[in-house]
Amino acid sequence: MTYPTYFEALDHQQLLKDYPIGDAFTARYTRMSRDELFAIQNAQFKRLMQRGWQVPFYQSLWGAQGIEPGDIGGLEDISKLPVYDKSDLMTSIAEHPPYGDFHGMGHPATRSPTIFHTTSGTTGKPQTLMFGPKGREVGNLLVGRMYRWMGLSPDDVVHSVYGHGMINGGHYIREAVTHFTNSVFLSAGTGIETRSINQVRLMADFGVTAIVGFVDYVRKLAATAEAEELFDKINIRMIIGHLGTEDRASTEAAWHGAKAYDWYGVGDTGSIAGEGPERDGMYVWEDAQYLELLDVDSGAPVARGETGDMVVTCLYKDDIAPCIRFNTHDITHELDGRGEIAFKRIAGFKGRSDNMVKLRGINVFPHAIGAIIENRTDLTGEYVCHLRRDTNQKDHMTVTLESRAATDEAALAETLKQGLGVEVEIALVGPGETAKATEIDTRQKPLRLIDERSV
Repeated sequence: MTYPTYFEALDHQQLLKDYPIGDAFTARYTRMSRDELFAIQNAQFKRLMQRGWQVPFYQSLWGAQGIEPGDIGGLEDISKLPVYDKSDLMTSIAEHPPYGDFHGMGHPATRSPTIFHTTSGTTGKPQTLMFGPKGREVGNLLVGRMYRWMGLSPDDVVHSVYGHGMINGGHYIREAVTHFTNSVFLSAGTGIETRSINQVRLMADFGVTAIVGFVDYVRKLAATAEAEELFDKINIRMIIGHLGTEDRASTEAAWHGAKAYDWYGVGDTGSIAGEGPERDGMYVWEDAQYLELLDVDSGAPVARGETGDMVVTCLYKDDIAPCIRFNTHDITHELDGRGEIAFKRIAGFKGRSDNMVKLRGINVFPHAIGAIIENRTDLTGEYVCHLRRDTNQKDHMTVTLESRAATDEAALAETLKQGLGVEVEIALVGPGETAKATEIDTRQKPLRLIDERSV
């Protein structure tokens, strides 16, 4: 039986021409105008729409709005298309098990190879993720290109705390580093895959210089390294993670002055944006991603500087599971001015619109608490919010925080009130005592909000 292999399904030389990396990347986009960039985006979008019309999920989604192929002439018409989110994909899977009808794989004998993973399930049931060779390798390249621009080099030894198993994160980060950076890569994984004490010993034994992953667990590893007295053998210079609302200073201090870099992406889209070497906002990878910021309630585009849902179109993903106007429900705002290259910049992840809590008329984002308590030496930085509803149908939120000692509970409650704009109840516990609730040792992304209103 004859069928295409993974490497036959993709022209790697053309990929590197279309999505340059290293010096070629900065050279091209330092001098490029916004009009030239839009032309690149528009050409990709037209190819992507041709593919989209071949996929039953989009035929149904767009057809329900009365949209026909001729209605979308180019990127300027993208707002005519409806957005969709994880719930629509999960419905697709329920109605067309086991994979749904959003992938467009085709017949097994003739289709391109398909990579199958899932999300971590932070906001519910893990979601199916599918990639073809082009979508997979461009997604890998965007991460590898970003790491290299931040300063990662072939001399570095990279320690990854992204999860493996069915979860996509650890696998595609490994592919990004090994395919596009020439750095040595250690797939340590989460605390349940490799115990924390063994992870810091690996760092010491193999001369790790960079850590990649979610900073919650990265900070925990620093405490383990301190407890094991290994900092005389560990010299971390870079941390590339997902800082979100948290101040990078505490993470850098925990690792004795390593520089922390922020980036953002989700499972469906891969890397969407990341910092450059100057660490002044996140650049959206606009040669591969088209990012819209839409009002959480109305769905209308927001003005620059205003907060909106990040809605993403993967311009390059025109093989398996094309992604056209996917609402991540993560919120951010666009920054003013032009940075080092032509791509626009965003402030980064500021919270989830579908994880927002409304308390007494005030919108509260649990992730904002991390930034409020970031530099307090009496707290570990770990917390979890419990949301409950009383018999009068009034919602209350209790924030449980880890205290090292001597925390003034009343003063802390006032600090949170000022930072969040609304009063919340607090509970103090000892170091490590939120771990069971947040599942920080077993999850890529620890839980920060536990909704008990339906319990």
